[in-house]
Amino acid sequence: MICANTEEITKLLANSKTIALVGASENPSRASNSIGKFLINFGYKVFAVNPNLEEFQGEKCYNSLDEIQEKIDIVDVFRDPNFVLEISEAATRIKAKSIWFQDGVINSEAAELALSSGLTVVQNRCIYRDILNFGITLKK
Repeated sequence: MICANTEEITKLLANSKTIALVGASENPSRASNSIGKFLINFGYKVFAVNPNLEEFQGEKCYNSLDEIQEKIDIVDVFRDPNFVLEISEAATRIKAKSIWFQDGVINSEAAELALSSGLTVVQNRCIYRDILNFGITLKK
């Protein structure tokens, strides 16, 4: 399913516990840095993914989604749209529940692949903004 309305997105965000942050950055000027920090502080368990980093916010940074041993609810993608098909394939392999393509990340082929594999897809939306705008509270 493509999450397109407030109710679907609210349900996804409220019921999720784990987020893989693909394209994590330690550069404070990058959105993935500030949003990653926000997601951690909000209460999600965040797994940073970036082969060029060893740590993100004091925690291990993974080279790929395939290295993460826990079940992932949301794969949150901060990458150029030209590189997201591979990420969608990996999200499918690890049996993530959903994939979230951040603002400006639009790739129909990657979205269709995820959909056909049973993942919920959110595209061209900001997870940070939606959490704040929709008044999300995490389910315990």
